[in-house]
Amino acid sequence: MKRILSGLLLIAGLVFWASCNPKLSNGLRKKDRLRDVEVVTTRGTLVIRLSDSTPLHRDNFLLLVKKGYYDKLLFHRVIRNFMIQTGDPDSREGRPGKPLSQGGSGGPGYTIPAEFRPELFHHRGAVGAARTNDDVNPTRASSGSQFYIVQGKRFTDPGLDSLENGRLKGRKIPAAHREVYKEAGGSPHLDQAYTVFGEVIRGMEVVDSIAATATSGPPLDRPKTEIRILKMKLIARDK
Repeated sequence: MKRILSGLLLIAGLVFWASCNPKLSNGLRKKDRLRDVEVVTTRGTLVIRLSDSTPLHRDNFLLLVKKGYYDKLLFHRVIRNFMIQTGDPDSREGRPGKPLSQGGSGGPGYTIPAEFRPELFHHRGAVGAARTNDDVNPTRASSGSQFYIVQGKRFTDPGLDSLENGRLKGRKIPAAHREVYKEAGGSPHLDQAYTVFGEVIRGMEVVDSIAATATSGPPLDRPKTEIRILKMKLIARDK
């Protein structure tokens, strides 16, 4: 009788948990959207918080993490004082000496519509979605899996003025964003051209370590030493 009661209590508990944490139509649980993403790499561990302002990118990223999609993938493109990039499934078996097809052009077979938000910009630690160039991708849709983390660099007011008048073709950088680019750094030329969907909230020293590695240089910018994601998983947010 005790075993039966224990079993019934266990079932009741599972039913209660499921009702409080319902499965969404896309396969996520409601509480998944309240979790952060832990990224364990061969250089250390960092934590990413996703933005609710970009729900398409957020949910897609969460689903891929839950499936283990990113585990064992290389950081296949690294540019110091700019960004580090990963998320190509072809790089799982790649090696530094292999061609770009082994790290740089792969994905899950779909893209995600751009979700540009004025409040989300490319400050140091921002997480953005990679994509193909405008000439073949005029809507600037994002890769289904490849993403980058901004290391960036600090700017001066004259440097930002020059950027506005040059690469940004007159587009003004908001005053609040300018202050961040001067104090913390970033990559402002990417703003409103690539979707930012999260940020690193812990472990930027890992990003700096990866960004400092020697690479092949342009055009591939492939690290000469293998740097991999060992495991990505959803974790509870710090209270």
